[in-house]
Amino acid sequence: MSDLHLDPSKASAWTRRAFLERSLVFSSAALTVPAFVQRSAMGIEQPAMGMGSVPGVPEERILVILQLGGGNDGLNTVIPHGFDEYHNARPQIRIRGDQALGLGRSNQAIGLHPALEGVKELYDDGLASIVQGVGYPNPNRSHFKSMDIWHTADTSGTGDGWIGRYVDSECCGYGKGESGTAESNGGERGGGRMPAPVAIGRTAPLAMIGPGVKPISFESADLFKWTGEDIHPALVDPYEKIVGAGQTDDVAPDSNAAFLMRTSLDARVSSDTIRRAVSAEPLVRYPGSDLARQLQMVSGMVRAGMKTRVYFVTLGGFDTHAGQGGANGRHANLMRQLGDSVRAFYRDLQAQGNDGRVLTMCFSEFGRRVGQNASGGTDHGTAAPVMLFGPMVASGVLNAHPSMRDLDDGDLKFTVDFRTVYAGILEDWMGNGKSREILAGRYKAAPVIARRFKA
Repeated sequence: MSDLHLDPSKASAWTRRAFLERSLVFSSAALTVPAFVQRSAMGIEQPAMGMGSVPGVPEERILVILQLGGGNDGLNTVIPHGFDEYHNARPQIRIRGDQALGLGRSNQAIGLHPALEGVKELYDDGLASIVQGVGYPNPNRSHFKSMDIWHTADTSGTGDGWIGRYVDSECCGYGKGESGTAESNGGERGGGRMPAPVAIGRTAPLAMIGPGVKPISFESADLFKWTGEDIHPALVDPYEKIVGAGQTDDVAPDSNAAFLMRTSLDARVSSDTIRRAVSAEPLVRYPGSDLARQLQMVSGMVRAGMKTRVYFVTLGGFDTHAGQGGANGRHANLMRQLGDSVRAFYRDLQAQGNDGRVLTMCFSEFGRRVGQNASGGTDHGTAAPVMLFGPMVASGVLNAHPSMRDLDDGDLKFTVDFRTVYAGILEDWMGNGKSREILAGRYKAAPVIARRFKA
């Protein structure tokens, strides 16, 4: 569907980007080195000459993407307990109406998983939005393929990541240059510059990799540093010379040597900034889960005033083919981690005064089948809810639950194309008017952002 791909004709035998990606080792293998040049990777976007900000871009707004890896069971997340078909299809793993957390008088047939107390608290405070039945045409039940589809916003599952394309479009227009480089930004005095997105994890997700932009990715801030001195002390002096020589007069400004020096210095600056930010004591107590740790790191970076506009975190373990459980058990434990972590994250942001800046979108690559399997679990399905959090969301349940009777070979039929949710975020929250280019199609923006907050 999408023709947004790198143009092989523009490749060269030894480009600066290739030089950066293949030759520089400033951190652990967990780091995807970004294209920082002349400023820190967290540096401020470059405004047009004589202006204090980039026109039309709400620079203070942040998007956090929370991926539920493995295919979350949407039917036991937002539970259609008012439908007999749900109970008949899931005799062992169903959740009764008296167990589910209520979603108000207008939504008496559905409720939240009882372990999602944190989400229920945010919902009651007007800080949560639920979009039901989100999916795409001709669904794919492969974890990898479906995740690629969500990450690329392309039902072929090929091409660049949608967030990468967004960042690139803010820099210089999709496919028109390398984001974050002096060449693509018109030098020091022109064009916009979008800071590299940050992913907490071992590898950078496809969603964040664009034709020019390369995200920062690390599991632990302690690993986000130059490790040459740990390899051998003899590497320290050459490295210090490279970094320290970045501003000397005997190096041509446009040479590869100058590029390496500036990049080395920028990597050091961003490493120091990030490690300082995430080491600060949070303003609230977080749970002990890995997702909570990731969100605490994001909160620390927001609190430190970093200019990063997109973060990516992940909670895995949702491939519940056996022993899924209902109100208790394996899936319930995951729901508790999710709810408690997101609640702590927003309480921390509120204490900082930053909650109004941060929108969180929570999704999974697909839902599960309506009927349980013989192992007390659920197999790969299709449509599932997407949840959004923050003071800016159009709070509540935004649409009707998909039919429990009109199924597609035992699966829910999607009623909302996930790209309409992306379009709503891009246009109404991030203030980007190029969603048609970024998503490679015209998708009407889903009304996920409250009118008074629309960009």
